[in-house]
Amino acid sequence: MSAATARLENANPHIFQRAGERLLTAGEEDEDVADPIDDREIFDLIRSINDPEHPLSLEELNVVEQLRVNVNDPGSTVSVEFTPTIPHCSMATLIGLSIKVKLLRSLPDRFKIDVHITPGTHASEDAVNKQLADKERVAAALENSQLLEVVNQCLSTRPV
Repeated sequence: MSAATARLENANPHIFQRAGERLLTAGEEDEDVADPIDDREIFDLIRSINDPEHPLSLEELNVVEQLRVNVNDPGSTVSVEFTPTIPHCSMATLIGLSIKVKLLRSLPDRFKIDVHITPGTHASEDAVNKQLADKERVAAALENSQLLEVVNQCLSTRPV
């Protein structure tokens, strides 16, 4: 076992199959047609976020799933539950922050974005959820250049 592997909290995660690509309809491609944002569109935005510990996406680790995304386009709300791979994952806040930043950068300002841990899946879910729901704490985290660099690495596209 290498030194790098010894430091991983979940050295051998279970890898899940990726969902197929979304097929766009003619109406979705037409810029003149109003196209409400739906659960699948949000899932497509977050599914390829890189895990901070593994060279895998959040979808491949089953941290995010389409069924845990809920969009109310008329009400301008998006809710995403994510499931850390282990109950004591120290990267949970970073993963949640990466999801939130991706959505803040991708969606119109009218949306209220709620990112939280799937209930019962993390030892510190209340503390992590409180951090992710606090706008001031999120803003302060993103002012930290080192943390922002890590978030941007999670959001960068990797070669396929």
